[in-house]
Amino acid sequence: MTGEYFEEGYPPAAFYFTVTFGNGVQVPDASFSEVSGISLEMETEAVVEGGENRFVHQLPKSIKHPNLELKRGISMLNSPLVKWCKDTLEGAFIKLIVPQTIIVKLNGADGQVLRAWAFIDAYPVKWDVEGFNATKNEVAIEKMTFAYTYSKRSK
Repeated sequence: MTGEYFEEGYPPAAFYFTVTFGNGVQVPDASFSEVSGISLEMETEAVVEGGENRFVHQLPKSIKHPNLELKRGISMLNSPLVKWCKDTLEGAFIKLIVPQTIIVKLNGADGQVLRAWAFIDAYPVKWDVEGFNATKNEVAIEKMTFAYTYSKRSK
């Protein structure tokens, strides 16, 4: 089926993506194997109407979103991203938390941006190293979790 609602290469593959921080410049160590948490959900409030027993009204309340999670192989200590996480999470609230914009771009086969999401005022809230297992031959993985004020999708 062709037409204005479908594009070539639809649906896009999910393995070719880029992540940038702050001013949008690609940081050399910002290569990730997995991105998750791109989601929006409307919270609702149940309101019972007196005398009406057939249903309960579900009224919109607010928009909520999960934290953004990024996974990759463990990086060097001098990495700008590791330094940001260390300063935020090990700073004992003495240092200011410096939020940044995180941009996730889903790319097509020829590198063009198919979809993009910006996570505004993001900051690290968790830095996790996955378990080590002597019976498996796997890369050591670190997971960085970020809270953010809001997100917006372009494209």
